[in-house]
Amino acid sequence: QVQLVESGGGLVQAGGSLRLSCAASGRTFSSYIMGWFRQAPGKAREFVAAMHRSGGYTYSADSVKGRFTVSRDNAKNTVYLQMNSLKPEDTAVYYCAASDRYDITLDSAGYRYWGQGTQVTVSS
Repeated sequence: QVQLVESGGGLVQAGGSLRLSCAASGRTFSSYIMGWFRQAPGKAREFVAAMHRSGGYTYSADSVKGRFTVSRDNAKNTVYLQMNSLKPEDTAVYYCAASDRYDITLDSAGYRYWGQGTQVTVSS
């Protein structure tokens, strides 16, 4: 299995930036598609963005396209989510997840391993 630990959350003002990190240990990091999800109070867990094993293909939800960027460093066993132009509606707990599927999926059920989450709060 793979263990995932998110970090980098915090409180920022609208329009600000934040970078989340997800450090992985266990099985070979490069064997997994890495995704980011978020969940706000009273709402379902929502797909944010993901990156393929190769690091050369990404997909982002429409709500964050142009603002959030996924990057991956297999040598460091770490995936990042750079969040720019943050909005209050981005406030949520953000989760890192790993999938052993061959293609990126938006379905949370497609991700076998999950971190504990990190809180992101955007003030207005």
